[in-house]
Amino acid sequence: MGTAAGSDEGTAPSIAAPAGPGMPAVAPDLTQREAPERAPSPDCSSRWRPAHPTDVGLTLSRLRRGRSDPTFQVSQDGAVWRTTLTRSGPATLRLTQSGLTELRCEAWGEGAREALEGAPDLLGERDDPSGFVAQHPLVRDAHRRWPGLRIPRTGRVIESLIPAILEQKVISLQATASFRALVRAHGTPAPGPAPAGMRVPPSARAWQLIPSWEWHRAGVDPQRSRTVMVCLAVTRQLEAASDLTAAEASARLRAVPGIGEWTAAEVAQRAFGDADALSVGDYHLAGAIGHTLFDADFDDALMVAAMRIWQPHRYRVVRLLEASGTLGKPRHGPRLAFVDHRGH
Repeated sequence: MGTAAGSDEGTAPSIAAPAGPGMPAVAPDLTQREAPERAPSPDCSSRWRPAHPTDVGLTLSRLRRGRSDPTFQVSQDGAVWRTTLTRSGPATLRLTQSGLTELRCEAWGEGAREALEGAPDLLGERDDPSGFVAQHPLVRDAHRRWPGLRIPRTGRVIESLIPAILEQKVISLQATASFRALVRAHGTPAPGPAPAGMRVPPSARAWQLIPSWEWHRAGVDPQRSRTVMVCLAVTRQLEAASDLTAAEASARLRAVPGIGEWTAAEVAQRAFGDADALSVGDYHLAGAIGHTLFDADFDDALMVAAMRIWQPHRYRVVRLLEASGTLGKPRHGPRLAFVDHRGH
């Protein structure tokens, strides 16, 4: 949804006032069941046309931490539901679209207005694909097939950082199970008519109050839980990183003990909307890039060297390949093993 250089601005979102209370209950009919209760109107809503084609589901899919993420769900009608904890309070967002050119956001909760104002960024308003050249047949094909893929920007550092820390050195299923258990236990109920079971992420203080034995029971080893606590102690400084340049923000994140290049990149992709943030140090990525694009075995150094041709869009290339289902490598070695820290 970002505006390419030299193009016209997209239509600015218009924020609507609350539509008022729900419809009055329908009088019961002895021959029919009572009419279902109407869902409550949003606290605020907006509708706008982005400057670039935007696929809501595809753009936001990387914000989801597993299919049972209590902060992110997709309903049967295709609407994306997401919770967040803004400076103003908790909020639930419902994001829908008509084609690739008209988007709608509805919001509930104390933080509804703030979350709504951030919805364009969330859907890629600041993502600028101008200057991107595919350079490779597979990338070119993916770019043609998925024109609505944008890089989202949440602006919420801790909400991206804690799940990334939980994913350090463990398999994804283990990390998402830990995140799910902790958010369900310590998050707050999602405002509005959100799908059942949705929760708002815990506040920094709520994360800090989780006892060590509960981290342990959720499968999080002491090293990762200590890293979370160190980050929470400097929450204000880390949240302010969203206003810095990409290099400055990465440096601030990596200055925290336990936060390396991989974790900083994972946060930058989501919180900062950094289309160039390459997850160096990922267990699979270098090999997948090497085999998919160059038919060769790659380590991190070779991947970084080969992908210089796509700067500043290296993460965009990864997302396009993921969306097309072509990113991968033949499996000849063992998978990363599940490590159960609860028995340690």
